[in-house]
Amino acid sequence: MVSTLDFADIQGTVLRSRPMPYFGSYLMFTVHDASAARILLKRLVPHITSAADWSSPAENAWINIVFSYAGLRKLVGNERLEGFPREFRQGMAARSAYLGDVGTNAPDHWDLPHGGNGFDIGLLVMAGSIELKEAKLAIGHAALEGIPGVELIHRLDVGVPPTLREHFGYADGISHPFIEGQGGDPLPGQDVLKPGEFILGYENELGVIASLDAPAGLWRNGTFIAIRKVWQDVAAFRTFLHESGGRTKDGAELLAAKMMGRWRSGAPLALSPDKDDSGLARDSTRNNAFVYADTDAEGKRTPAGSHIRRVNPRDALKDSLTNIRLHRVLRRGFAYGPLLPEDAIVNDGVDRGIMLAIINADPGRQFEFVQAQWVNDGDFISQGARADPIVGRRDSVDDFLYPAKPVRRRVPGLPAFTATRGGEHVFLPGIAGLLWLTEGA
Repeated sequence: MVSTLDFADIQGTVLRSRPMPYFGSYLMFTVHDASAARILLKRLVPHITSAADWSSPAENAWINIVFSYAGLRKLVGNERLEGFPREFRQGMAARSAYLGDVGTNAPDHWDLPHGGNGFDIGLLVMAGSIELKEAKLAIGHAALEGIPGVELIHRLDVGVPPTLREHFGYADGISHPFIEGQGGDPLPGQDVLKPGEFILGYENELGVIASLDAPAGLWRNGTFIAIRKVWQDVAAFRTFLHESGGRTKDGAELLAAKMMGRWRSGAPLALSPDKDDSGLARDSTRNNAFVYADTDAEGKRTPAGSHIRRVNPRDALKDSLTNIRLHRVLRRGFAYGPLLPEDAIVNDGVDRGIMLAIINADPGRQFEFVQAQWVNDGDFISQGARADPIVGRRDSVDDFLYPAKPVRRRVPGLPAFTATRGGEHVFLPGIAGLLWLTEGA
């Protein structure tokens, strides 16, 4: 039986992908007075975009709203939140050791506010043009008028670069799960997952209704989002590819593909192992339709340690005790900062990277498991302490291994191409949950 989802009560970003092109902003607020925050919510709720609105938008622009644990606690107190996940209540900064946010990634180096230093409420604005985005931002500014008890403390603008690729040059957003009941049909290669993996109040992959030991009016049709700000060292990435790829363009591109598991166009190595195929990359009926167990168990095409094979092992772990369906997430990626000029190999000191919004109904067994066990540890693929070659930590091992002829290739001296610059587990209520909060229940 296919689940029937309450689209009108689910905030739109859960079920609907970003527009393309897109222009967005993350606005972060501190709450000094709970009654002022409720006034702000009352003003904003009529403008919050639901999944139903997203299906038939009056305009190509959207607003959604989230809360840190600190923010919800100011509105409803501690007692009603005791049944929320431990990861959410502790906050991402407090979980930095487990998540690998140590050294240069540690919270001491973050520039994005989190629940421990002021971030209570967030507005996520997305639009198909700068003009439409500014119009939505104007709604937020108008809602703040006359209520000094809520303070805007941070704004980060995001979007898609003119290249339509993220800063390392990879096409982004190709692979994601299909949620049962979301409407339409899954594309070839898409896993169809129970909605309770991503939305509270529905059956999940464990066969139970995803729920919280808290007032149902608050959590029903809500979800959690792991927000991550990730700085990218584009110059270091380009230099490494050039030097370790034999100082040739073809060698650099092959190494980039081996590290990611896809050519930078988005074409998967699983289907085009020897050369890029832009036609395949653009074909949504083919570019995600592949598995590993029967055709590439040893990783000769797509290395076991590559980024896409780590974060979604597909059927590669079918003979293990790990049920990958319990660890899938919905990932939304948004670039920030200007592009580094194409021929530059020296860092210009400008802040650029990617903002990740990772949607999951159970932060512990979904986002945190993937980050700690699959991104930052190689034991599950017999790679020891080797981490993800693109976004993994480098404090234990700094090389990358992949099968090659006549012998496997070891690429030493892998630097850290990214650094965590902020993160938080936030809660995104349903529309009814937002109204519940305005009532001070």
